[in-house]
Amino acid sequence: MAGVMSEPIRVGTRGSRLALGQTGQVVEQMRRAGSDVVIEIISTRGDTRGDLPVAALGSDGVFVRELERALLDGRIDVAVHSLKDMPTAAVEGLEIGCVPSRVTPFDALVSRVGHSLESLPAGATVGTSSIRRAVQVAAARPDLVIHPLRGNVDTRLGRLDAGDYDALILAAAGLERLGLRHRVTSLLEPPLFWPAIGQGALGLQIRSGDHRAMEAIAPLDDAATHAAVRAERSCLADLAGGCLAPVAGHAKVVDGRLWLGTRVLEQSGHLVHQVTAEDDVVISDLADSAARAAADSLGRLVASRLVEAGAGEMLARMRGSVVDRPVR
Repeated sequence: MAGVMSEPIRVGTRGSRLALGQTGQVVEQMRRAGSDVVIEIISTRGDTRGDLPVAALGSDGVFVRELERALLDGRIDVAVHSLKDMPTAAVEGLEIGCVPSRVTPFDALVSRVGHSLESLPAGATVGTSSIRRAVQVAAARPDLVIHPLRGNVDTRLGRLDAGDYDALILAAAGLERLGLRHRVTSLLEPPLFWPAIGQGALGLQIRSGDHRAMEAIAPLDDAATHAAVRAERSCLADLAGGCLAPVAGHAKVVDGRLWLGTRVLEQSGHLVHQVTAEDDVVISDLADSAARAAADSLGRLVASRLVEAGAGEMLARMRGSVVDRPVR
């Protein structure tokens, strides 16, 4: 008698071109590893209200919650998230089972005529709806004009090409995944410009204890990336708890050491305040559970140093008004 065929692994994603592109890459890797996979498109509140700044939608997780509900309801088995969009608070019954290899984690300046951030003329208009990006632009070039801009990558680039803006700041990872790396004028990197927590990395979320789904995604996990984003997210969780806080940071593994640097940002009038802290830890076996515990501890250590340097007071001042300000 023929054996009973198992159901395919259902992978959930948002329906934007970028989300579908990065999910397609994940699915292709899963199929090469031997899994039978189908894609399910889930609409999120962040997608349906593209007319509003993300923070105006009321909370963090606007690109995530519907995918998590689909997981909990059993409609999908794996959710593909951009980790920079994921709140740090754990959801009961769910876990991030896999973090594939990260692409470029930094922001990129995209200019109409090839200017860098340093060479843009005074009064040039820069498009972004991110407090983190806007504050760092103001710190580096207070003579530039920052105008809010939302929409998918194609929409934003179209506004730039039409002359509505002189330059945009976008995640380099999104441009790379869409085959638009050639649009990058220059990368914006630390120590001048710090990326969002988790930027450039994907998180594959599953139901806790779902061994079938875990087996399907396990071959995609990159231990160095997983450790790095755990350190970043642990720091953010201790500082502010969500992806909407104006916190930037980057972690990486170099010669067996996991390094984390994080910055808390605040703008008051024309004054920009930035507090930065960093540290590192030796990690002998990145795939070992002890490595993930060490990454979490590193994040908490850097968070404590930021608080000691004044970041706690900065974040407390911002909590009352952050939901009224555009953040991405």
